Amino acid sequence: MIFLTVGTQLGFDRLVKAMDEWASGHSDIRIFGQIGPGRYKPRHFEYARFVTPQETRDLTRGSKLIVAHAGIGSIVTALSEERQILVMPRLAERGEHRNDHQLATARKFVGRQGVTVAFDEKALKHELESFLLSDNVKPKISRFADEELLNNIRSYLAHIEK
Repeated sequence: MIFLTVGTQLGFDRLVKAMDEWASGHSDIRIFGQIGPGRYKPRHFEYARFVTPQETRDLTRGSKLIVAHAGIGSIVTALSEERQILVMPRLAERGEHRNDHQLATARKFVGRQGVTVAFDEKALKHELESFLLSDNVKPKISRFADEELLNNIRSYLAHIEK
């Protein structure tokens, strides 16, 4: 199963629509989406606007891949459950968020084990196809972050607190 999550504060119609378009050609793959308060309603996969924290954990644990906005909570949750995550950041220029902190987060995670970043819908669909062709191995991620990652997170948090 693929679990799509956009978080609870904002909708992310661009991501939901891209997933729906991709799902239209992959009816053999179960996809569940937590789509938040957006306007777009998917036609090719099951969804709920909101799920409980326990449902989020269960959906994460039951998934081979998480597809999400580039929110740090979604990334950390996926990695802590040893699930691969594909993220696409919201963009301020499209009115998807108040600033480009998700773009900055996504850039920090490029190349990290277990995290794949797609900066647009075309790249998202390409990465979904690549995932299908891969061996879908769970990322072997330490329960403890390396010092470089911790420093990046500290730096990022200090930056957004200003």
